[in-house]
Amino acid sequence: MRTGRGTLSVAAGLVLVALATVGYVLPPAFDPPPLKVDPAFQAIAPQPASEVRPVVSVASVRRQEISVAAEGQRLEGTLRAPMTPGRHPAMVFVSGSGNGSRTEFTPQAEFLAKAGVVTIAFDKRTIGYNFRERDFGLLADDALRMVEYLRTLPEVDPTRVGIWGVSEGGWVIPIAAAKSTAVGFVVLVSSPNVSPLRQVAWALNEQLLRLRAPVGARDLLTRAMGGVGFNFLRYDAMPALSQIKQPVLAFYGTTDPSIPFVESTKALITAMDKAGNDDYTIRFMADGDHAMRVHGGPFTKGYLETLANWITGLPATAKPAVHMAGATPVQRFEASDVPEAPWYAGGTMLGLTICLAAVGYVAGPVAAVLVRLRGRGHLTVESNARLWRPIRRRLVRIAWTSLGLLASVVAFIALLVMFSINQAGAWPAVLAGWLVVRLLAVLMLIQEVTAVAAFVSALREGMEPSRWQHVAVAGVLGGTGLLMVAAAYYGLFSFPW
Repeated sequence: MRTGRGTLSVAAGLVLVALATVGYVLPPAFDPPPLKVDPAFQAIAPQPASEVRPVVSVASVRRQEISVAAEGQRLEGTLRAPMTPGRHPAMVFVSGSGNGSRTEFTPQAEFLAKAGVVTIAFDKRTIGYNFRERDFGLLADDALRMVEYLRTLPEVDPTRVGIWGVSEGGWVIPIAAAKSTAVGFVVLVSSPNVSPLRQVAWALNEQLLRLRAPVGARDLLTRAMGGVGFNFLRYDAMPALSQIKQPVLAFYGTTDPSIPFVESTKALITAMDKAGNDDYTIRFMADGDHAMRVHGGPFTKGYLETLANWITGLPATAKPAVHMAGATPVQRFEASDVPEAPWYAGGTMLGLTICLAAVGYVAGPVAAVLVRLRGRGHLTVESNARLWRPIRRRLVRIAWTSLGLLASVVAFIALLVMFSINQAGAWPAVLAGWLVVRLLAVLMLIQEVTAVAAFVSALREGMEPSRWQHVAVAGVLGGTGLLMVAAAYYGLFSFPW
């Protein structure tokens, strides 16, 4: 007796509703509210003309490869120094997240060296820094070693040696500045000043909005972030930031999709007030992105000139005519913390779920092969073989669909990362990728329901499954059931889509 299509449709619909309910009830909510408009950011003064005046370049620059001993390894870098008489201000570049190659700072280092500033750009350490573990204090010590190296050079003014940091470097250099008076000044570029988790969550939400991605895509990624147990993600930047006594120059780009620049600015001002430090300058650069460039191309107008004029003008430039100036920044949403996932949805449980599903999918084909081998050596009941063949085909399809779903989710996340860098024309591809993920999830559900129905019908028609057939059915259907529950938690069955 076969199960009718109407009955299967109702069963699939009920399962879909149950899984959608799981996606609404179990995961903690993440819905950043709009950021309230602050009048202080609506009437920002234009940048003083003296800050963006043309910079005079020197005739030549000395370049030298250096190697400095650090904890666990040596740090390789490039020194650039203007070949003009006298002592010059100096600065160390500290990179953001990732590999941190010194070559990314070459244009800025060359410009500053020609403007009369000695610079060091160095490769980020490879020992003690990786995707899971990041010790910002260790990175700060690396920067301080470069500061001490600069202070020994005869062409450097030891009282004007500072540190420049971008993005993740904004969590690093305040530690260095708070730890050592050898640091003469601080330059913050796209410094988050909130926890890494809040910064990443804000950037994710902002970039998905710009990509016109569905809300479900944000739910998938934020729920995955909530299950990540990396300790550095909840780092509190304020204690170190509140101990900076040195002059501070901070840059924020008004088109930066990676930093909650208004809240970051407020946090910086709060920290400076707490430190009793009135020597801070905050400049919002029109059309500037995360690296102070325009759409990843040339530097935003006035950035390099402001940087060079401020450094070479110290200590006079430490006290600005106005603390905040430049273009008007507009931040749409607050930077909210991603709720921590409950124990049953953490990274460990997700990994265990995938492993159990994989074991089930491996057990299925192995059991099917054993069934066929045993059938060759023994007399097989024809009705049993006839009833088993369609079930086996369904199990194979389910396994392939489930593997396809896992692969599509990974590919979709990679697609979002790629398009978050270059968003031009990306939204159709994002919508198409999300549609593929959702359709595969629904197809997996339908195949699971129909396979269960087919197996029950076969039992009713007199099929007597062998032990290995039971293993194949339990392995594939059980593994798929686990994946369906996990997919439900991550919102793949929720509506609206």
